[in-house]
Amino acid sequence: MSATERAMGLGLRVLNRFAGLPLVDRLGLRKLSERGIYHGARAGFLAAGAVGRRFSATQKLLKAERPGQASPRQLFDLTPSDEQAMLREAALHFAHEALRPAASDANRALAAPAELLKASADLGLAVLAIPEALGGAGGERSAVTQTLVTEALAQGDLSLAVACLAPSAVSTALVLWGNAEQQAQYLPAFVADDAPAAALAVQEPQVLFDPFALKTTARRKGDGYVLDGIKTLVPRARECALLVVAAECEGQPGLFIVETRTAGINVEDEPAMGLRGAATGRIHFSQVQLPASARLGTGDDYAACIGLSRIAWCALATGTAQAMLDALVPYANERIAFGEPISHRQAVAFMIADIAVELEGLRLATWRAASRAEQGLDCTREVALARQLALDKAMKIGNDGVQVLGGHGFTQEYPVERWYRDLRACGFMEGVVLV
Repeated sequence: MSATERAMGLGLRVLNRFAGLPLVDRLGLRKLSERGIYHGARAGFLAAGAVGRRFSATQKLLKAERPGQASPRQLFDLTPSDEQAMLREAALHFAHEALRPAASDANRALAAPAELLKASADLGLAVLAIPEALGGAGGERSAVTQTLVTEALAQGDLSLAVACLAPSAVSTALVLWGNAEQQAQYLPAFVADDAPAAALAVQEPQVLFDPFALKTTARRKGDGYVLDGIKTLVPRARECALLVVAAECEGQPGLFIVETRTAGINVEDEPAMGLRGAATGRIHFSQVQLPASARLGTGDDYAACIGLSRIAWCALATGTAQAMLDALVPYANERIAFGEPISHRQAVAFMIADIAVELEGLRLATWRAASRAEQGLDCTREVALARQLALDKAMKIGNDGVQVLGGHGFTQEYPVERWYRDLRACGFMEGVVLV
């Protein structure tokens, strides 16, 4: 059976399972799921969602499995392939039909609905990067595909997109930097029907936090490590069964695999200004004993992790900014003031036009950074440019969106105030999501 045929079968199996969920009818997704089954022969996702488990190897790997390297391109062309476009469309439908309706309640409840997380898990977001040899859906390096999916999900709601995507950051890290033993022990859980909640914990409660100057430490002790420190704004912190934690070790930052059932770990809720639907929490590590096998990758891999995480945050900013623009245009055309739509006023029209211009710049910068990362090229400059655009322009788009709605923008009757609060996270958050 060819790789294409396996992908076709995977897509059909997953979309059929999604169509059978009770959530489909409650959210009015029946027609969408039927269309998805029809198109499922050309694309597919897979599984996730569980806590407090023991991880054990289900197979022995002779060497670590890595995704194939994307071929370098002779021309600068970011046009998505047919398969990428179809995956993005499926994620976009899920964002609009499932994430968007649940966002307001999740914001008030400070948590994503369990059935929504289960539905997103059944889409298989955590297995897009896992190679087929390990039971996943990945072939070549898929940074651009994951960027497109991340952007699409953020158009539904940024905080719920973070909650859904958090486990995929861990599975992606294991695929990119895990050795054969680590992959054999942990990755099978992510392709199972009850895949675990997991998170990439980098952020720390420091002023002007620098991910390359970590306060969390992992010091050598015997054959293992002792982990101490605090991580903040970890999504679904109380649910997580597995963490990839950034810590300073022997003079340089690195990544460590931590099972949350390990002694010395304490979790507390940490609701913030934004990302409220992601159920963020603060995790304390006190004399946590880790085996030598907990070390993930090298110092160079840590730098790559930060870069890929920043691309993902830029994609989240792009998707949310697109949602903002899509909401502002009809509002400005329909809102009547002084006998005419407010879009007839140059101050409003120019503000919306500026949003569209800055959004396209942010999108192209993000896609270019992801494209270079996918090809294994140096993308330091491109990531920095995209990050700065997200910091400056995404925040301005959020602020202008609230301004266009005037008094309505200050109320929770419209989602723009929530998008504005979530967009603020894109300028300083590290880790959590990965492409």
